[in-house]
Amino acid sequence: MVIHYICRYCGKHLGKLEGTSFQSEQLGFHKLTEEERSDMIEHDQNGNLYVKTICEDCYESFQKNAKYYLNDYIIQ
Repeated sequence: MVIHYICRYCGKHLGKLEGTSFQSEQLGFHKLTEEERSDMIEHDQNGNLYVKTICEDCYESFQKNAKYYLNDYIIQ
């Protein structure tokens, strides 16, 4: 199983975790609501997880231009 962390706005690959099993408590997923989980975490047919997060570049862009939060993506 591989867990990929990607930026939800620009699609940049931020990192990955590889292993045979992970507990949701280890990853912090247990702190998310069901709605947040369904919005942030996707599975593929191979059992890999894709976690949508935010990269530093997009975070900085949002700090400078709060109106960007209204968009589903940012082209950089």
